[in-house]
Amino acid sequence: MKVIEISAPGAPQVLRLAERAEPVAGPGELRIRVIASGINRPDVLQRLGHYPPPPGASDIPGLEVAGVIESGDAAAMAQAGFKLGDRVCALVSGGGYAELCVAPVAQCLPSPAGLSDIEAASLPETFFTVWSNVFDRARLRSGETLLVQGGTSGIGVTAIQMAKAMGATVIVTAGTDEKCAACLALGADHAINYKTSDFSAEAKRLTGGRGVDVVLDMVAGDYVAREVECMAEDARLVIIAVQGGVKSEFNAGLVLRRRLTLSGSTLRPRPVAFKGEIAQSLRSTVWPLIEAGRIKPVVHCVFPAAEAAKAHALMESNRHIGKIVLSW
Repeated sequence: MKVIEISAPGAPQVLRLAERAEPVAGPGELRIRVIASGINRPDVLQRLGHYPPPPGASDIPGLEVAGVIESGDAAAMAQAGFKLGDRVCALVSGGGYAELCVAPVAQCLPSPAGLSDIEAASLPETFFTVWSNVFDRARLRSGETLLVQGGTSGIGVTAIQMAKAMGATVIVTAGTDEKCAACLALGADHAINYKTSDFSAEAKRLTGGRGVDVVLDMVAGDYVAREVECMAEDARLVIIAVQGGVKSEFNAGLVLRRRLTLSGSTLRPRPVAFKGEIAQSLRSTVWPLIEAGRIKPVVHCVFPAAEAAKAHALMESNRHIGKIVLSW
């Protein structure tokens, strides 16, 4: 089969089209004939040599795919309601940039009715991540306010729509007025240009001084101190990436007085059972919203798989709004 592999750690040009042996589905797994592969920030980190795949995972990059079930564990598929030939999308721990990909049945979801395979491939990584962190870990509830750092990222456009569908108020940050406008068009209540405004002061002003209830942070670094400043009593902060650095200093007194909760998580190394529970929550709660058109995939552009290097270069430029997808 054809794959995109990382020839050596480095710039986007280290991605190359290659051939590998076809994977074989084991117990509890199915094999997907991949039509499209989503691109995510962890793929870039892996290419740079900063995010190695977990033990047992493929060294081929790619954490989400969409396509058609070609083979697999018949009993596991039947239990999940799948059959050969079904269109599915899946979260995987690696191996997504390939014509064939093996995925745990528990981490597969039916491609939502009305969506193309390109659109379906843009869903798993961000939807699993947002559900796990914003709703399971941070327990966002209807009527609360969510602050999303990086509103036009794949995570951002997903968090905006999911939080709004669940009845929350959404404040986002973005780096240009154009990106702020895109966030508002997706349903965000407020968008702050972090290059021209102090997002912490603005978030306090927009909430009448009360502060936000949940923060979804992909930056960390010096953002944490400013996030703590604009959090309401009993608010929750979840860090899911450290693009701004791993070291943070913040006012611990505010954490005490406001009873704040600071936490973080990474999804890739978690066990199949954990991800399977997320998949079931998405299937029952979020997939109907997608099929009803209340939540929509946001695909910025599609590249032929052989042009994966161009796709990575675009992601690193931060010019995109939403997801970048490879087509096979």
